[in-house]
Amino acid sequence: MNTADKVAHFAQDAADTITSAGHQARAAFDERSEQILRAEQYAAKSCRSYVRTNPVTSLGIAAATGFLVGSLLGLSRR
Repeated sequence: MNTADKVAHFAQDAADTITSAGHQARAAFDERSEQILRAEQYAAKSCRSYVRTNPVTSLGIAAATGFLVGSLLGLSRR
């Protein structure tokens, strides 16, 4: 095997390794994306359930949060 063949073989091995790593990263990303999506759906469902069972408390929390955010934004403008 001459030098050019060795370099070509090395380059092909490197390309295969990079491709494999890319596929593994994509699979891990897809799996994590699914986990995050399921967590978001669970949180939304839990929030809707809480609001339905505690409407007055939810309204108070929303009002307090709005007041707090408004106050913080007002402070940043000064």
